[in-house]
Amino acid sequence: MTPQLNIVLVEPQIPQNTGNISRTCAVTGARLHLVEPLGFVVTDKQLKRAGLDYWDKLDITYYQDIGDFFLKNPNGMYYYFTTKGKHIHSDVVYSQEKPVYLVFGREDRGLDEKLLYHNPDTCVRIPMRKTLRSLNLSNSVAIAAYEVLRQWEYPNLSTEGNLTKYTWE
Repeated sequence: MTPQLNIVLVEPQIPQNTGNISRTCAVTGARLHLVEPLGFVVTDKQLKRAGLDYWDKLDITYYQDIGDFFLKNPNGMYYYFTTKGKHIHSDVVYSQEKPVYLVFGREDRGLDEKLLYHNPDTCVRIPMRKTLRSLNLSNSVAIAAYEVLRQWEYPNLSTEGNLTKYTWE
């Protein structure tokens, strides 16, 4: 059984971030979950430009709110990415037996603290300098997704490239 990676964006506000994340999901095979309200419409030019020609390669689902998301995805392992997390994202062992959901909040305020409070063991943090607020959302998603995929040994992903004008010896 191939493990299933899911990226969940709760109320994303910046279309370019969501576009970049959609491209990351397309190239990794991760499912994208968008929890409304969104700070843009999906037809935004910036969103499509950032996702380029990968938009049709996505497995994407929309939800009315976070309650709707949890109702429709009752089984899985949920990891809440937050600057407030007590655990380092790369110290977590991500399950291959259940779907893994990496959950990210709004760019301007993150995830609701009540959600974090009730899930302390699965609130994770990407290390950064204490004096700075946070990483960009699309960078955080890429770091998180590739850590999970590294642990899973990159299932169904090409791990070797080829030169176009030369041959490796």
